[in-house]
Amino acid sequence: MAIEHASVQVVRKPWGVADLRPWRSIDGSHEAIGELWFQRVDKDAPRPALLLKLLFTSEPLSIQVHPDDAFARGIGLPNGKTEAWYILSAAPGARVAVGLKRHLTPQELRASIRDGSIASLTQWRAVAKGDVIFVPAGTIHAIGAGIVLAEIQQQSDATFRLFDYGRRRELHEDNAVAASEAGPVRAQPDPRRLTAARTVLVASQHFVLERVDLLPNSNWALNTDRETWILVIDGSGRIASTDMTVGDAMFMEVDRTGIEAGPDGMSGLVAYPGPDPSASLLQDGGARTAKSAETSAVYLNEIVEVQT
Repeated sequence: MAIEHASVQVVRKPWGVADLRPWRSIDGSHEAIGELWFQRVDKDAPRPALLLKLLFTSEPLSIQVHPDDAFARGIGLPNGKTEAWYILSAAPGARVAVGLKRHLTPQELRASIRDGSIASLTQWRAVAKGDVIFVPAGTIHAIGAGIVLAEIQQQSDATFRLFDYGRRRELHEDNAVAASEAGPVRAQPDPRRLTAARTVLVASQHFVLERVDLLPNSNWALNTDRETWILVIDGSGRIASTDMTVGDAMFMEVDRTGIEAGPDGMSGLVAYPGPDPSASLLQDGGARTAKSAETSAVYLNEIVEVQT
């Protein structure tokens, strides 16, 4: 049983940013910050199966691929890396790449890495706030500039680079070719509303990612039967005895606690091991205040507009 206000590890990257507000007030002016990793406070606790991150991009990331579990174990790693992104903000024209425009043979993929033409073979798409992108292991992908996103992934840092925009970091040709499903990606299922407060964004073998939208001044019971990460992305509230605002994260494991949404409501991302959504994750505690009753209709309309 555990309920912890997650700590944050700062990861500096050449493609990062100096200003992380409103997600954090950390100064990155001397060395750009690319990622924030949320971690358990109890350093002696077992390693979580999932890793929750925030990414901040001022330049494109490398074109890369992650191995699946079988490939990872074949090279001595505990597991592979499937991930999903939730776009928190995106500058005009911001893009991500997921999959390729056409299928490549291993020989064609190897040649495209060597001559750099892989950069023109990736399938880029525009992104906007609220978009969800699922990236199964083996998918060639990249994240463009001008994006802030939340990422949930298997606990792994196994990354094979295919192209790096001249940054002179190592490319991983052999492993990238061996690990890649070198072709277009399958269509991703649309988000699915479970209740008025819960929307399933991704449900996969490795994790479930939900968005929860809680009415102003509402009360909820949060029940976890496995490790669960909660990231506040809008509004504020209180989870257990901890005041939470935008950019704060909580870790829970096999426990039950209360959530009190603030006067402007609270929206968050919730992630836990898959494959199926947890039926009892969130239960309405009722007893909303009079002020909440007056504002709930307006709030629900705003949520519908964001999700459509």
